[in-house]
Amino acid sequence: MLNLLRNNFGLKVLSVCLALAAWGYFHLAAAPGTTAKFDQTLVVPIVVNGLRPGYEARYNEKAATIVAEAPRNGAGLKPEQVQAVLDVADITDTGPHNIKLTIVSPDIALKSISPGSVNVTLDRLEEHIVPVSVDYVGDRRGIVVESALVNPQRTTIRGPASELAKVSAVRVEIPIPTKPEQFDSMIHPTPTGAHGEEVSNIQVSPNLVRVRASFISATGQRNQK
Repeated sequence: MLNLLRNNFGLKVLSVCLALAAWGYFHLAAAPGTTAKFDQTLVVPIVVNGLRPGYEARYNEKAATIVAEAPRNGAGLKPEQVQAVLDVADITDTGPHNIKLTIVSPDIALKSISPGSVNVTLDRLEEHIVPVSVDYVGDRRGIVVESALVNPQRTTIRGPASELAKVSAVRVEIPIPTKPEQFDSMIHPTPTGAHGEEVSNIQVSPNLVRVRASFISATGQRNQK
């Protein structure tokens, strides 16, 4: 009997220890009030809360990565159960702000969130009525503009006040033809800055205007004189 116990004694002790450990794990995991947990990673969209009417919030980060503790045996968290919120309700001045990101979710054990805060620019939304001007593109040698008409002659531009301040004109472009002709087309008016560059994030209404122009030869114009 003693020889049987001594034979592979180390392996037998190891087997008993593993059996006891497995028994303890399953019994403790199933015990009332004891729940095995694991870390769950979710990517959720970032939303703004408390934005006042007539204002806009601009920010580059559109999603947050969170790590939360979830029960191993239960249903895991779903992205629609979690919100990453930028609360701007208490901010009254426009311009850039660094705002802490808040996680809103029922019964969540949050372990980490990235990013922890987001740079947000608040701006007023305004609208201006401006005339539409005509730009002629191309070689004018031998061709002159006899007449040009834009309908409607004015447009309404809407957008953040900081962007509207960059707009110096709303323009439509007409190509210069190589020979006398009548031009009649619907064209999208473009808000431009002081150097002719397009200003983005601006809405133009109406977004199409009718442009009619009459081009004649420079020689014919001189003959008329």
